[in-house]
Amino acid sequence: MRAVVYDRYGAPDVLRLEDVEPPVPNEDEVLVKIHATTVNRTDCGWRSAKPFIVRYFIGLLRPKRKILGMELAGEVEAVGSAVSEFHVGDEVFGVKGFGAHAELTCMRESAPLAHKPTGTSFEEAAAVCDGACTALSRLRRADLQKGQTVLVYGASGSIGTASVQLAKRHFGAHVTAVCNTKNLELLRSLGADAVVDYTQEDFTKNGETYDVIFDAVGKHSFRRCRHSLKPGGIYVATDGVHNFVWWLWTSRVGDKRAAFGIAKYKKEDVLLVKELIEAGKYRAVIDRTYPLEDVVEAARYVETEQKTGNVVLSVDGSRAR
Repeated sequence: MRAVVYDRYGAPDVLRLEDVEPPVPNEDEVLVKIHATTVNRTDCGWRSAKPFIVRYFIGLLRPKRKILGMELAGEVEAVGSAVSEFHVGDEVFGVKGFGAHAELTCMRESAPLAHKPTGTSFEEAAAVCDGACTALSRLRRADLQKGQTVLVYGASGSIGTASVQLAKRHFGAHVTAVCNTKNLELLRSLGADAVVDYTQEDFTKNGETYDVIFDAVGKHSFRRCRHSLKPGGIYVATDGVHNFVWWLWTSRVGDKRAAFGIAKYKKEDVLLVKELIEAGKYRAVIDRTYPLEDVVEAARYVETEQKTGNVVLSVDGSRAR
C-alpha cells in the first residue's frame, strides 16, 4: 500500500510517499481502506519533535512510528473474527494516534470509530473527530453549563470551529468567538453570538467578562486572561507548559482557575458528533484539500498557522483546491 513515512525529525521535507506492507487486522480489529485523512498541528508537532519533550513519547533520536495521521474516513476492507459492530463495505470515520496517512490502517472495534454520518462526504467526515473530541474534552473540563458565557480564542482553527459549534448547539452557552477579520462571518454562521476581531480589538482590555475562556490554539495564558474571567471563572487551554504551572497555582489560590489536561478520544464522543452532524447541528470546516502525494505542501500550509478549520488529504488522489 501507499503511505507517507518519515524516519527522522525535521521540516515537512522529511515526509515521503512509499510503498509499505499493508497491516493485518487482529481478531478485535477492523481494516479500513482510507479515502480521506487530515494534516493537523499534532501531526506537525510529532514530525518536528517540538517541543523537545515530545521525543520522550515518540522516540528520543528517531520516530518509533513512521506513519503519521490521526483522522480518517473510509470503508471497512476486512474485519477480525471477534468483530460484530462493523462489516466489510461499511463506511466509517474516526480518530487514532498514528497511521492514517496511508491507504490502509487497522483500528480496534472499541476505538473511536463509528459509521460515517449520513449525507457527508469522506472528506467532510475525515475533518471532524480530532477537533470535536478535543473541544468536547476541554469544554467538559471547564464544566461549561447551559446559559453560561464562553469566549473561544483562536476560533477559526480546527479545534476553534468545533468549540464554537459545540458550546452553542450542544452545551447551550452564549459564545463569543475571537478570530481575524476574514473569518468573522464564518464564525457567526457556526453559531457565535458575538465575534471579536483580534486585529482590531484586545478582548482582555474591553471590560467584558466570561464564565469560561477557552484558548483553542495555546497562545494565551491564564495570567493575561484572568481579569476577563468572572468570579469563579475558568481558563482552559489546549496546550502550553506555562498553563500547566498556572493550573497548579490556581488549584490552591484564588477563585479563578486554570485548567490543563490531555485530550482523550472516546468512541462515545465520535458517536455524539455523528448524531449532531445528522441533526444539522455540526459541520466540518475545510480550508484546503490536497492529494496524498502533496502531503509536504499540505504540512507547510498548516505550519503557516493561517488555516481556517481543517486541511484534508484525499487518499483517492483528488487535486488540491
